[in-house]
Amino acid sequence: MIQLSQITFMRGSKVLLDEASAQVFPGHKVALIGSNGCGKSSLFALLRGELTLDAGDASVPSDWRIVSVAQETPAVSRSAIEYVIDGDKVLRNLQQQLAQAEEAGDGEAIAKYHDLLAQAGAYDVEARAATILDGLGFSTAQLSAPVTDFSGGWRMRLNLAQALLCPSDLLLLDEPTNHLDLDAVIWLERWLQRYQGTLLLISHDKAFIDNCVAQIISVEHQKLVTYTGNYSSYETQRAERIRLQDIEYRKQQDKIAHLESFINRFKAKASKAKQAQSRIKQLERMETLLPAHHASQFSFEFKTPTALPNPLVQMEQITLGYDDHIVLQQVKLNLVPGSRIGLLGRNGQGKSTLIKLLAQVHEPKTGVFTTAKGLNVGYFAQHQLETLDPAASALLHLQRLDKITTEQQLRDYLGGFGFHGDEATAPVAPMSGGEKARLVLALIVYQKPNLLLLDEPTNHLDLEMRHALNLALQGFEGAMVLVSHDRFLLSAVCEDFYLVDRGEVAPFDGDLDDYRDWILAQQQEDKPVSEKPKVDRKAEKRREAEFRQATAPLRKQIQQAEQQMEKLNKSLADVESSLSDTALYEADQKPQLMKLLDEQTSIKNKLDDAEALWLEAQEALEDAKAEYDVNA
Repeated sequence: MIQLSQITFMRGSKVLLDEASAQVFPGHKVALIGSNGCGKSSLFALLRGELTLDAGDASVPSDWRIVSVAQETPAVSRSAIEYVIDGDKVLRNLQQQLAQAEEAGDGEAIAKYHDLLAQAGAYDVEARAATILDGLGFSTAQLSAPVTDFSGGWRMRLNLAQALLCPSDLLLLDEPTNHLDLDAVIWLERWLQRYQGTLLLISHDKAFIDNCVAQIISVEHQKLVTYTGNYSSYETQRAERIRLQDIEYRKQQDKIAHLESFINRFKAKASKAKQAQSRIKQLERMETLLPAHHASQFSFEFKTPTALPNPLVQMEQITLGYDDHIVLQQVKLNLVPGSRIGLLGRNGQGKSTLIKLLAQVHEPKTGVFTTAKGLNVGYFAQHQLETLDPAASALLHLQRLDKITTEQQLRDYLGGFGFHGDEATAPVAPMSGGEKARLVLALIVYQKPNLLLLDEPTNHLDLEMRHALNLALQGFEGAMVLVSHDRFLLSAVCEDFYLVDRGEVAPFDGDLDDYRDWILAQQQEDKPVSEKPKVDRKAEKRREAEFRQATAPLRKQIQQAEQQMEKLNKSLADVESSLSDTALYEADQKPQLMKLLDEQTSIKNKLDDAEALWLEAQEALEDAKAEYDVNA
């Protein structure tokens, strides 16, 4: 078993753990939780042998095979499926030794390595890799595509597939759902439920934790506190302990009263539909468990919008797409104050495309799209984080929106999003992804939107910030459209679900349990990638060669763009590393700061151009692949 005894662990001058103890038994599935920066990822590095303790003892069985997800993906031309199999170093080493034995004509060694390869699962490894890739959202055509064809998020999925394929006694997963859609999250959940080894999981997705683990280790005040059960059980236990021990619980009464009022209001108008009843249960559970989050530094709410026109948006017979490619058609959707819509659907079906239409980033190809006078959109998407001014502070961002309100009032507001004291005046450039996401949300909330568009808002948020966002959304009076793989958030804030699938947007009759069943049914209906009809291999190889020759210029353009992007990203990383030096923001360093900021802007512009070229070539290649697959 894993035994941590009185361990003290520091990073720099910061004490992460102080005389903390915990143990994990073989075969147990455990979630490691705690606020951002408390040392969870560092503890994983310790278990991998990459870091050492300052005091205490940490032991992992010496014969355990420890597997974790690689954080970097080399830009290699290996096919996706071969790259995934490459992760099993033992198997690849045996294959290499077999090849050497065959070259030497050593019959005894050949027999030995064939036997070892059979034990290592070499003869069904392609089928297993294909099954994992299919579960994570890769199409059959993508299995043979080179790694260089995939974007950063998809490359992280390849790394996750590598980890799942490798035989392991201890599997370390750090935020595995961040780059997944809900259907892939559901698949991964079922895979982990069947996993026979010991699992340590870091995640901020409550529903995912609930369905994958039976033990929680919580980092609290530099200690490791163990709770039996899943995350829901942890919340109940922690809430009860706080009720008994903490007089601060009384400060929660105003929040409880606020939530009770909302629950009662919702009950009064809710139908007996399964989705409505599911949401009522979530709200009541949130009310009960508020004490478990009493010490959270996050607390904010949406103020009543300046105007609430009805309807806010009307869509009739909308067709959406890019160039000649149609993504969605015959879309009819009206948004009124109080609309709370969750968009469901498999990857690539058009959820984000629909959100971008509502944000007026894209225009419809055909149909009627009408917005009300006074429409005020609050749009959160991952690219919004890059629109922040790296040299400006959280306070300055807010002052640019409101030049009248006093600095202290703005500081008080930012405190609800975790920006206290000097954190409110520190520049954006060195901020983490979570801090930037919190700042973008703070700016959106401050502007009192009447239409809220949230595209994966929780990707960088820890559990406490997710809880605060959940509470705030309960009181939002405008219309909301949400895309998220966080099922707890979806079920707690959405009253209606729409399914985006096969070019259509239609109401989904059911709750998230029904959607899970629908996803699993779709996966069963899809033909297994290993079951391929017999084909004329000669004709197929000839067609593949012709296709490669015809698309060679596009592949070359993609490769050149990739190489340029790689160089620019390295240059950008160097500049941003320099910008993370706090001394750079002293008054006498302003010329150097401005020079670096100009350089950062220039690199980002070049990067945008390179990405545009890459995207254009990539889309052309995908269109060619689609036509090739149709004619196959």
